[in-house]
Amino acid sequence: MDISIERRLEAAEAFAVEGQIKSCEVYGSGHINNTFLLVCQKEGKEHSYILQQMNHDVFKDIEGLMRNVKGVTTFLRQQIVENHGDPDRETLNLIPTKDGKDFYIDSQGSFWRVYLFIDGATCYNLVEKPEDFYQSGKAFGRFQCLLADFPADELTETIPDFHHTPVRFDTFQKAVEEDIMGRAHEVQQEIAFVRERQEEMGLALRLKAEGRLPVRVSHNDTKLNNIMIDDETGQALCIIDLDTIMPGFSIFDYGDSIRFGANTAEEDQRDLSKVSLSLPLFEIYTKGFLEGSQGRLTETELELLPYGAKMMTLECGMRFLTDYLQGDVYFHTSRAGHNLDRCRTQFALVADMERKWSDMKEIVKKYQG
Repeated sequence: MDISIERRLEAAEAFAVEGQIKSCEVYGSGHINNTFLLVCQKEGKEHSYILQQMNHDVFKDIEGLMRNVKGVTTFLRQQIVENHGDPDRETLNLIPTKDGKDFYIDSQGSFWRVYLFIDGATCYNLVEKPEDFYQSGKAFGRFQCLLADFPADELTETIPDFHHTPVRFDTFQKAVEEDIMGRAHEVQQEIAFVRERQEEMGLALRLKAEGRLPVRVSHNDTKLNNIMIDDETGQALCIIDLDTIMPGFSIFDYGDSIRFGANTAEEDQRDLSKVSLSLPLFEIYTKGFLEGSQGRLTETELELLPYGAKMMTLECGMRFLTDYLQGDVYFHTSRAGHNLDRCRTQFALVADMERKWSDMKEIVKKYQG
């Protein structure tokens, strides 16, 4: 959506930024929020910020979302200071409005926020070398370490039941039964694949209920492009895109990274012989994640890391299959059967994980200390 410069400036001028506004240009490649680089000048010195128009269609409870972001970033800042880090670069920092609020509602009812810009760092969309994936693991492990004492139960669910796999299964079952597109007959093998694994889907919630699996601050979008990498050192610097932080499980954040980053094929690969779990990439991410978490994960969490990888992959495939059965109404598709291709890729990856299960568990043991 093209946002006029007048609306950008209306929003920018509501915040307590340093100096006079020089420019406000489109920035980044995000698909959910509209993001702009805001540059201001004061006494000959430039000050840069990230201005974002938040997507109220995706995130219905902006106040709850921003309460999450403010709480987590404030806590992170305190932890970073205590660890002698740089709080202006190692976490996102919200800039308040001129009347002290965390977000601004413009004349057309849109919601805006401003972050301090992090200089000298870059986000990468793709893993270009194994070191990138290691740094990703280390960053998300450190995220868990720094937030281990944060009261995760106090966070708002910005997307209810986002990784509630049994609820996703119920939605899938309903899609099969209703079969509004008449497609169920052609995907009986995929339907059976999901149903055969139903019992596993509730394990995390059962262990939570028994007090054996702790609720953590969960990022829920643990891709490489949500990490700022320092341009000079190549080290992971800061986790960004905190809109989906919610109460959740560390094993699911870990697992979604493996699903996305350790697959040898593209997400919609039609040739399933190319789909497999790369054990070297699995190992390097696990090494980084456990180094970053610095012993703050419980024995149960460590034991369930491979399960987290399998369950996030199975859940993702189930969601693609559900959307295919419902007529491709949620995920954007670029060809007929696109969601079915995606589903089959995820299920092929699950099957390969099952074949390599003992190797995955041994790798985790190797690095858990």
